[in-house]
Amino acid sequence: QAQFVESGGGLVQPGGSLRLSCTASGVTFSRYRMSWYRQAPGQERELVAAISSAGDSISYADSVKGRFTISRDNAKNTAYLQMNSLQPEDTAVYYCHGLWLRQYWGQGTHVTVSS
Repeated sequence: QAQFVESGGGLVQPGGSLRLSCTASGVTFSRYRMSWYRQAPGQERELVAAISSAGDSISYADSVKGRFTISRDNAKNTAYLQMNSLQPEDTAVYYCHGLWLRQYWGQGTHVTVSS
């Protein structure tokens, strides 16, 4: 059974960093385009960053450009989101999303940026 499982969320002070991981199982991970989305309370889910299956095409939301970095390690079936210079407005539940023929969502990991 296919699973995408996020980890790495938590509480961090403004200006701090976190690295999220999304590990897949039960799928051929290297074929999947991977994305990170986030959803803040009372808001719609938004796309944060995306990376192609081979890692050669990457895109970011304007709000995170220069602060967040998406990457992947196909040998480890894992995608990452390195988040630096975190701000309170980055507080949200972060979801990984895999797409190839069909889509999968992780269960989400909470990121809270607060002093």
